[in-house]
Amino acid sequence: MRRHKSISSLLTLLISSSSLAGCGAGHKAAADDGPNAPVAAVVKVARGNIADNLEIASEFQPFQEVDVYAKVSGYIQKLYVDYGTHVKQGQILAVLEIPELQQQLKQDEASIHRSEQELTRAREDLNRAQSAYTVAHLTYTRLADVQKSRPELVAQEEIDVSKGKDMEADSDVSAQKAALAGAEQALLVAKAALGKDQAMFDYARMTAPFDGVITQIYAYTGALLPAGTSSNKGDSALCRLSQNSLLRLVIPVPERAVSDIQIGETVAVNVSGMDRTFEGKIIRFSDQIDTNTRTMHTEVDVPNPKYQMVPGMYASVKIPLHAAAKVLTVPVQAFQAGSEGKGIVMVVGLGNKIERRDVAVGLQSATDVEITSGLQENETVIFGSLGQYRPGEIVAPKLVEPSRMEGER
Repeated sequence: MRRHKSISSLLTLLISSSSLAGCGAGHKAAADDGPNAPVAAVVKVARGNIADNLEIASEFQPFQEVDVYAKVSGYIQKLYVDYGTHVKQGQILAVLEIPELQQQLKQDEASIHRSEQELTRAREDLNRAQSAYTVAHLTYTRLADVQKSRPELVAQEEIDVSKGKDMEADSDVSAQKAALAGAEQALLVAKAALGKDQAMFDYARMTAPFDGVITQIYAYTGALLPAGTSSNKGDSALCRLSQNSLLRLVIPVPERAVSDIQIGETVAVNVSGMDRTFEGKIIRFSDQIDTNTRTMHTEVDVPNPKYQMVPGMYASVKIPLHAAAKVLTVPVQAFQAGSEGKGIVMVVGLGNKIERRDVAVGLQSATDVEITSGLQENETVIFGSLGQYRPGEIVAPKLVEPSRMEGER
């Protein structure tokens, strides 16, 4: 009985030893077995171009837009435009019927005709007065000369009468000159009145102040348009005219980017509704920061000669602030931000072992980060899900090619 127990104990000890030896060998094999390591997506540290862009969304506005009012009150006799009509500067939009002005023009023409007749009569009266003065002055001069040479031949009374007639004729000439000047002034006043009323009547032809598109119609044929010369907000306009061949985008540029905005700089304007990108230019800005929003009013002009875009469409403007060429970059998915100007990457080193590396960064774009120190070109780094890996862990690297839009540009 004792012999059987000894044999059983020995067998149990041998089995236990074999089991422990087998477990230790299996754990070691798993740790050193490369094919069983987890697969990790990696990218190469490469050189490329990078740009720090500011992207702001806004909506298109007409370059200029006005409501067209009538200068004088009248009924719409003819209407030549409607919604969507494209017009040129000076093109007739509508013609108003203003009968009272037409009568006033006839009255002004009659006044001019009367003033011209009065002017002609004043000239004739002046000629007669000058002729009478010439005769009177000549008579007086002759009598005065005779009195000096032969005093006994001419009575003093006759000399005095002749002198009086001479002075009277001279005064009549002055009076007729004044009458002539008055007639000339009256003619000028009549012509000025005609010019004023004619100018007002010309406003019966309402014209476009600039090239554009009719985007609103407020009145139609037969409607009475009041004169839009007062501050009364109830005055009705004929239509609204928008210049859409050139559009503007008003964008609020944040304070940090104000110093980088330059007049004349070309920017990319992406219209999401059309899935197209157009070219625009920064043309003007307020040159002052709004203290409420800490932004600066900036305007981008976008040519629209084919009227492909319309006001109200949303668009995003991409403004390049800083750029660097041929610098070390990694995708943003391979970078974990730290304190300002610092960050962390996971480098796959010798033996496919992961190493945590502190790096310094420069420019950052939507897709890439510039590495200024801490990495070398062609080193391999983990791409995405950095929190899943630990330093010292062995992985099976799988090289991927992320899209680097900023670098390609």
